Amino acid sequence: MTRVMASGVFDIIHPGHVSYLEQAKSYGDELVVVVACDATVRAKKHEPITPEAMRARIVGALKPVDRVLIGGDGDIFDTVRFLRPDVIVLGFDQGFDAERLQSELEERGMGNIRVVRANECAEDLNATRRIVARIRDMGGAS
Repeated sequence: MTRVMASGVFDIIHPGHVSYLEQAKSYGDELVVVVACDATVRAKKHEPITPEAMRARIVGALKPVDRVLIGGDGDIFDTVRFLRPDVIVLGFDQGFDAERLQSELEERGMGNIRVVRANECAEDLNATRRIVARIRDMGGAS
């Protein structure tokens, strides 16, 4: 069985997320999605719109997803060691450099894990930031 790992914030689910998870699932038999914990979202992006447990529940209900877990606020490699995926699929807009991640995995004795990047979804509203901006423009946020 081929285990695939995908990760992200998944604050407001949009077509880009669905496309990403469908692409990730196509690389194996089991798709495990790591939803960023609130502390990580705060440190790296913004104040979470939706709490981590709610984001995990929503992502877990999506068809391509076999299992979901909330990531820790430490080293991503701890999560990778725990899950032991065969493939890590990065979102098209995630800040990871695929080649650098592959090298770091090799340096840490996990070089058997393949790293690939998902393609951009044409119908995407360009991620959560644009959706939030549209809501603000419409007067829906204070």
